[in-house]
Amino acid sequence: MTILRQPTRAGVRDAAEKIARILPPTPLYTREIKGVDVAFKAESLQPIGAFKIRGAWHRLTALDEDARRRGVVAFSSGNHAQGVAWAAKRLGIAATIVMPADAPRAKLEGTLALDAEVVRYDRATESREAIAGRLAEARGATLVPSFDDAWIIEGQGSAGIEAEAQMVALGLGPVVRAVVPCGGGGLSAGIALGLKDAAITVVEPEGWDDMRRSLEASWIEPVGPNPPPTACDSLQTTRVSPLTFDVLSRRDATGVAVSEAEIAKAQRWAAEHLRLVIEPGGAVGLAAVLAGKVVVEPGLLVVLSGGNVDIDAYARAIG
Repeated sequence: MTILRQPTRAGVRDAAEKIARILPPTPLYTREIKGVDVAFKAESLQPIGAFKIRGAWHRLTALDEDARRRGVVAFSSGNHAQGVAWAAKRLGIAATIVMPADAPRAKLEGTLALDAEVVRYDRATESREAIAGRLAEARGATLVPSFDDAWIIEGQGSAGIEAEAQMVALGLGPVVRAVVPCGGGGLSAGIALGLKDAAITVVEPEGWDDMRRSLEASWIEPVGPNPPPTACDSLQTTRVSPLTFDVLSRRDATGVAVSEAEIAKAQRWAAEHLRLVIEPGGAVGLAAVLAGKVVVEPGLLVVLSGGNVDIDAYARAIG
């Protein structure tokens, strides 16, 4: 039996220290909503435009020299792809990324610009996990999942450590509730580990809210057949992992779902009030707050997880 390494709070702390040595903190903005100062963590302003750089750096820096020589393989619609490619280039590691044929152009071009090899696949008929697994086995490379990995979860959790320190410095106090976009749950699970006293609310697009349903059922519930179209390409995970589900379940995390109209409204609000370009998947937490699906209270942290938009789709969303 293979025993998977479990993510830990100490691991999140280690990741935060690693990342602080190479990247400045992303900005934390505050805006008043319903008379309360709400904190917004702008992970959209990372060098790759998303929080995924955190987990990728923590994972790849944990590889020994032999593993680094053999390279890494990852699968992603774009943000994890760019995170792995960025970390790999900085560390001199060859990276191959399996990306869907319909990945947003900005994410594809960003990944290629970081010298990664890209292998395309059909999201509707092929399994990215199977393709990446075969490539990794054939090449002797390390497979770097987008969320089903202890190091990845810990790395993403560093965003919560960083945000709480910024909130305390601004006089807002510690995080009482973190509202976090959720695909596979790596970011929300990492933040749940890092912020042991904060309540966690995960947010997903309607029809793709498998983590919400899983938490309510107390077992993993996959996305149902024929899920609806969504602009949130980064949140189209059909089944969460035992690692992320276990962390969130033990923390009594809750979940909500938001509509496509609510997501577009949140993107526009972020542009108008925060001067930030946020991709649909990165705006779902804000959408939940604006729609009244999350109670606005002191100590509220909303993570804006990414800003890699297709410019034409973005223009339509905020127009």
